[in-house]
Amino acid sequence: MTNIHALFSYGTLRFPAVQLATFGRELPTSDDSLPGYLVSSVTITDPHVLEVSGTAIHPALVWTGSPDDVVAGAVLQVTSDELAAADTYEVDDYVRVAVRLSSGQDGWAYVHRDGTPPA
Repeated sequence: MTNIHALFSYGTLRFPAVQLATFGRELPTSDDSLPGYLVSSVTITDPHVLEVSGTAIHPALVWTGSPDDVVAGAVLQVTSDELAAADTYEVDDYVRVAVRLSSGQDGWAYVHRDGTPPA
């Protein structure tokens, strides 16, 4: 049995071209949001990510802890192998952290390395 993970995406992982290049398929998605974060941006220099996404400026989550700060996005249903592929796609500016979405679902999100929640 394959484990399915909820991966919250608020940026380029929602793009069909990025999903095809990263996972080999378009992923099942559903709208959701993530409280306690704001969106900043980061300039990407990785040639593969630039080619696949078509843009150098990528959004990056920054933790605020405030319930008034909410980021809209989508939940991608990914296998363990696809989650590992997403880890490879996301450059060193990001870290994957466990999150609780507005829907109450637990999942993962990529957060700017300097904007992670306190341990």
